[in-house]
Amino acid sequence: MEYDKQTKNRLKRVEGQVRGILRMMEEKQDCEKVINQLSAVCSAVNHTIGVIVTENLKMCLQTQNETNSDTDELVKEAIKLLVKSR
Repeated sequence: MEYDKQTKNRLKRVEGQVRGILRMMEEKQDCEKVINQLSAVCSAVNHTIGVIVTENLKMCLQTQNETNSDTDELVKEAIKLLVKSR
């Protein structure tokens, strides 16, 4: 699967957030602020998972239309990936 620049940039922002959280912890910042940032990282990662699964499903459906594969099986696989990520 080809990952677009926007999706890669999302993860680069997450990476920066994680480094910022580590810095906050080293500076002994308030735990509420650290938890707030960790929650933002979780949300960003979960959103990225959704984007990747959606793009993968669209790609698979396009291929399915060309090969007459089973659509139900593709949708089940996408749902399985989403459930696994939770």
